[in-house]
Amino acid sequence: MKRWIVGFMLITGCANSVAQPKVLPMREQAQLINQILDDRLQNLLPDLMRREGIDMWVLISREYNEDPILKTMLPANWLSARRRTILVLFDPGEGQTIQRLAVARYAVDSLFRKSWDKEKQPNQWDSLVKLIKQKQPKKVAVNKSEHFALADGITATEYAEFSQALSKQSNTQLVSSEKLAIAWLETRSKMEMQVYPDLIALGHQVIAEAFSNQVIQPGLTTTDDVVWWLREKVLDLRLQTWFHPTVSLQRSSLEKFDHVKAFSKRPKAQIIMPGDLLHMDFGLTYLRLNSDQQQHAYVLKKGETDAPDYLKKALANANRLQDIFTANFKQGRTGNEVLKMSRQQAIEEEIKPSIYTHPIGYHGHAAGTTLGMWDSQGGVPVQGDYPLHLDTAYSIELNAATFIPQWNKEIRIMLEEEAFFDTSGVTYLDGRQTQFHLIKPE
Repeated sequence: MKRWIVGFMLITGCANSVAQPKVLPMREQAQLINQILDDRLQNLLPDLMRREGIDMWVLISREYNEDPILKTMLPANWLSARRRTILVLFDPGEGQTIQRLAVARYAVDSLFRKSWDKEKQPNQWDSLVKLIKQKQPKKVAVNKSEHFALADGITATEYAEFSQALSKQSNTQLVSSEKLAIAWLETRSKMEMQVYPDLIALGHQVIAEAFSNQVIQPGLTTTDDVVWWLREKVLDLRLQTWFHPTVSLQRSSLEKFDHVKAFSKRPKAQIIMPGDLLHMDFGLTYLRLNSDQQQHAYVLKKGETDAPDYLKKALANANRLQDIFTANFKQGRTGNEVLKMSRQQAIEEEIKPSIYTHPIGYHGHAAGTTLGMWDSQGGVPVQGDYPLHLDTAYSIELNAATFIPQWNKEIRIMLEEEAFFDTSGVTYLDGRQTQFHLIKPE
C-alpha cells in the first residue's frame, strides 16, 4: 500500500513566522479519497456486515437529497447522487468479497458495477427487486433509524416506493441497518489512521497562528476579528470549516461564566486585552474527515513572560480530567457508564467536571457512542447507551471549572482534542494542550 504524504510542508518565509500548512492538490486529494474508500469497502465492510448479521445493504438517494451514508460511498468526483442512485452491497458469504452494485443510470466510477440497463428494464424499482431475488439475501437493510439521525437517510417516499415494489414480487422483509450504518461511520480504517493525525496537526498549526501576534494585537483586535481570520485562512488553504468557529474570552471582571450562554449563544465581539484568557473552538474538513479542537491562549501583561500560576493550575485540572476520562474507555462499556464513573472520580479528586464527548470522522458530530452532553451530565438516553467499539475516533470534549481567588470567580478551561480508541487504549492523534499559547502585549 502506498504511504501517502498527506501532512503539510512547513514553510517559514521570515523570522518568527508561524509554520504554514500546505495541503494536497485537489487531484491528489481525490485519488487518495477513492483509494481510502475502496480499501474500506474491501477490507472493513465485510467484517462489519457479518458482525451485524446483514448480508444485503441497500442505499437509496435522489440527487441533492442524499443519504449522509451514501455520500460517504460516492467517489470523489461525484459531488452528489445522480437522478435516483441506488447502491447495493451484497455479502455472498465468508471468504468471498462484497459485491458492489449500482442500480443507477450511470456507472458509479469503478467502485460500484453498473447493474441496471434502463433500455432493457425501464422501471428502476423492478430492476432492484429482480437483483434482490437473484441474490436471495436473508436480510435487506435500509438506512432507517428512530434515534440516530445519520442512520436514517432513506426518505419517506423512497422507503414507501421500495417497500411497495418489494412486496409485490418478493417475501423479503426490509430491516433497519442502524447498527451496521453506525459501524460504517464510526470505524476508522488503517489507511485512514495513516492520514488522520496530519489533519489534526494541521488544525493545531492554524490555531497556533491565530493565537499569535501575527493575528492578534492586544487593545485593537476583537474576538470576531480572529473568527473571520480563521474563515479566510481556511479558504486560503483550499479547505472547509464544518462549523463557524468561535473565539471568546474570560477575564478578571464582575462578569460570571454563564454555562447556558456559553453553549447555546454565540459570544459577542470583545476587544482582546492584556490579562485575557482566550478560548477557541475550530474544526476543519479534509479528505472527508473532520477535526474539532478547542484550545486556550493567554495575553501577557506588561512585564509578564508566562501565564500566572493560578491559570496554569486551572489548565492542569482540565488535563487531569482528560486523563480520568480516557482511562475509563473500555470496549463494550456504554457512554453513560464511562460518563458516570469519570464524573464520580473527578469529583472525588475535587475537580468540577463537565463532559460532552462525541464520535468524529466523516461527520463532526458523528454517529456512535455519545459520552455526555453539556446539558445532559446525568447521561444521554439511547445514544449514551450505545457501547464503545474498538478502532473508533472521538473528540475528547470537556471542561473543568476552577475558582480563581485573584479574579474572585470561577473560570472554565474548555478543551477538545481528537483521539483514537483501540486495544492499546485512547491515544491523542497529535497530542493535547498542556501549556497556554502566549500572546505578547503591544
